[in-house]
Amino acid sequence: MVSTQIKVILKSIGYDPQLVRRVAISTYEAEMNVVMHAKKAVVTFTASDKKIVVIIHDEGKGIENIELAMQEGYSTATEEQRAMGFGAGMGLPNIKKNSDKLNIESEVDKGTKIETIFYVK
Repeated sequence: MVSTQIKVILKSIGYDPQLVRRVAISTYEAEMNVVMHAKKAVVTFTASDKKIVVIIHDEGKGIENIELAMQEGYSTATEEQRAMGFGAGMGLPNIKKNSDKLNIESEVDKGTKIETIFYVK
């Protein structure tokens, strides 16, 4: 999983464990959204002494209403996905909660780009 790989890299560099945890949680939630809603995605990340930036750009169905999707409990997961334990509607809220800055761009039937920024303190 990409979130695990990023976590290992950040730990090996020596970032604060709490910061690494927040980055890993946020990236994992985004990763699960890709698995559930997209055909494919590209994940990039950069790390410096000032900030860590993770960008997830997917090709998928997109988000029709970002404001609604940000509400806790809102989910577009199928019954099959829910039966597998996904779709609690906490993905985007958890990404927002764990990142210092969150930018989302989405186009229906095209895909979504999520940029998370974490400031190094």
